Amino acid sequence: MSSALKAPLNKSLKIALVQIKAGADKAANLHKVTQYIDNAVATSTIGKLDLVMLPECFNSPYAVDQFRNYAETIPAGETTELLSSLAKKHGIFIVGGSIPELAPEEENKIFNTSLTFSPQGEIIAKHRKVHLFDIDIPNGITFKESVSLSAGNKATVFKLGDFGNIGLGICYDIRFPELASLASRAPHNAFAMFYPGAFNTTTGPLHWHLLARTRAVDNELFTVLCSPARDVGGNGYQAYGHSLVADPSGNIIAEAGEGEEIVFAELNKDLIPKAREGIPVHYQRRFDVYDNVVDNAKVSDL
Repeated sequence: MSSALKAPLNKSLKIALVQIKAGADKAANLHKVTQYIDNAVATSTIGKLDLVMLPECFNSPYAVDQFRNYAETIPAGETTELLSSLAKKHGIFIVGGSIPELAPEEENKIFNTSLTFSPQGEIIAKHRKVHLFDIDIPNGITFKESVSLSAGNKATVFKLGDFGNIGLGICYDIRFPELASLASRAPHNAFAMFYPGAFNTTTGPLHWHLLARTRAVDNELFTVLCSPARDVGGNGYQAYGHSLVADPSGNIIAEAGEGEEIVFAELNKDLIPKAREGIPVHYQRRFDVYDNVVDNAKVSDL
C-alpha cells in the first residue's frame, strides 16, 4: 500500500456548511450569502475555518422556468465576483454551491455550475452538473432539469491547497457512483466528495442519508452534502435540508435540521487510513475482472 493512497488527507480540514434558502430577489440572496459566510467565520466552534460550502442554486429559485433569468457568465458574473472577494477577505476556500451559468460560447446554453475558490480568491475548480435531474415519481414529484439546462461532460477532481485532492459533484450526480469512484482512486486519491444538492421532501427521506453513507463506504472517503434550507410555507420547490458530513466508515458526524443554519465539522486526517486498513476494499479491487472507472475518464482541468 502506498503512503499516498493510505493518507490522502494531509492535515485535518475544518469546514462550515451554510444551509440557506433562496428567494426571488437575487440581490437579497447574495446579501444573505455574505452575512452567513461572515457569520460562519466569526462564530466557528471548531477554530479557524479552512473552507465554507454553499448549497445548490443559492442565488436563484430552483425552478426550470427561472434558471435562464438568473443565469450569469463566468467569471464576469456578480456571484462569481462576490464569492471570490469573500474567499480572499476571510482567507478560506469556498465551495460555491451551484448557480445557473450562461455560456455564450456554447450557443447560450445554461449549465448548473459549481465553482471553488482558493483563499486568494482564484477559481480553482469548475464543475457543470453531469447528470440532470429528470424524474417522475407517481404521487411524489415530477421534475425535469433538461427542460432548460444542459449537462456537463466531465468529472471534476482538483487539489485543495496543502490538504489533498477532492472531487466535486452536484445533487443528482451523487446517485451515480462512478464520479466518487474515479475521484478516490489513483492517480487522483481524493479524500472527499463534495456535493451541493437540493434533494426534495420526496427523495430526501428516501435516499439523502443512504447515498451519502454509501458513497463514503464504497470509496472510504468523506462525503460532504450541503442543501438549501426548506422553504416552509412556500409554494415552490421544497428542499429536504439536512446538510451533512459522512466519514469514511459511513458515520454521520455532523448534520443540520431543515431550517437556515450553519453546521461545523472537522474532517480528521486519521480516519481514512483507519478505515482503509481495517476493511481494505480500497486496495482489493479486481481490475482483472472488471474495468477501472479511471481508465478513459474525462476529468475537468478548468
